[in-house]
Amino acid sequence: MKKLRIAQIAPLVERVPPKKYGGTERVVYYLTEGLVAKGHDVTLFASGDSITSARLVAPISEALRLGRKGYSPVVVSMMMLSRVYEKMLEEFDIIHSHLEYLTLPYAYKTTIPTVLTMHGRLDVGNYSDMLRLYPNMAYVSISDSQRLPVPAINWEKTIYHGYPESCFEYNEKPGDYFLYLGRFSEEKRPEQAIMLARACNIPLKIAAKIDPTDQGYFDRKIRPLLDHPLIDYVGEVDDRRKVELLKNAKALLNTIDWPEPFGLVMIEALACGTPVIVRGCGSAPEVITHSKTGFICDSRMDFIEAIRNIGRISRKACRDEFERRFSLEEMVDNYEELYYSLQRKNQKKQAILTPLLLNGAGVFR
Repeated sequence: MKKLRIAQIAPLVERVPPKKYGGTERVVYYLTEGLVAKGHDVTLFASGDSITSARLVAPISEALRLGRKGYSPVVVSMMMLSRVYEKMLEEFDIIHSHLEYLTLPYAYKTTIPTVLTMHGRLDVGNYSDMLRLYPNMAYVSISDSQRLPVPAINWEKTIYHGYPESCFEYNEKPGDYFLYLGRFSEEKRPEQAIMLARACNIPLKIAAKIDPTDQGYFDRKIRPLLDHPLIDYVGEVDDRRKVELLKNAKALLNTIDWPEPFGLVMIEALACGTPVIVRGCGSAPEVITHSKTGFICDSRMDFIEAIRNIGRISRKACRDEFERRFSLEEMVDNYEELYYSLQRKNQKKQAILTPLLLNGAGVFR
């Protein structure tokens, strides 16, 4: 099939790929690299410190979180979208935006198909109202559960995130600790992971970042719990340290308490052969197969029983599930299939409209 000219539009908060914590930018990185490897002509719109095999167009020199603080994320993102849709539109067959709702007013009236992957939760504020204003755009969900707040828009496909198999080392013989990995925030309930570790008398390593908005919560709820012999707080970690922690953990203790749209950390654990103990909300029941790749929990006693029975989970089954469902190839193939499908639909639409407009068929009378 004809190779496509594709624009990938990334958030500017983290570089692509992120130096430390960062989910969306990591997905954009691997998707972009996978598309380039397939021979597509890809342009990545991202911060200037990004690393990519594609052509890089950078509206700012450094990502916002770890770089300069003088920019407004919304303003620079909108300026980037203006550049794509007002100055470079004819250079692309497909535009794939990861900026969610900010993209809608720009993409709505263009003839070039735009894919919108929704990376965040859709049940907050007026988000659902905004999406309903543009019901016919090409939306991609990253789990079926993510769609629930806004079911009646054009969901083209659910595409799970994927990683190259080589990114994570499978380990059949882990250490004796459990792991909490991610971000300190009230909705992720890290304090519950700490309390479970203490109640079950198990070592717990914690690798997590603190956003400025969560500093108060950390100081109030988490810091007082860290001074305990079972708890080892290692801070925010880079990719190398993350893999080391994951592959040597008995299990990932993922005490989230919110409708998480996907949860990259769960497939990162599976890739290492590490089972996941997680509350049954959001995408968790789609990603983790209960009693096979981990345990889905609803109560405190469920978590305690899962910790006690973690040895029943086959680490090989965890790795196999990752390779079957969450590989980079699976993700890239799904997006490529969608791009071609949207391009065919667009070509048919243009073939119908162009003669009508040229011969004055009266469609606007």
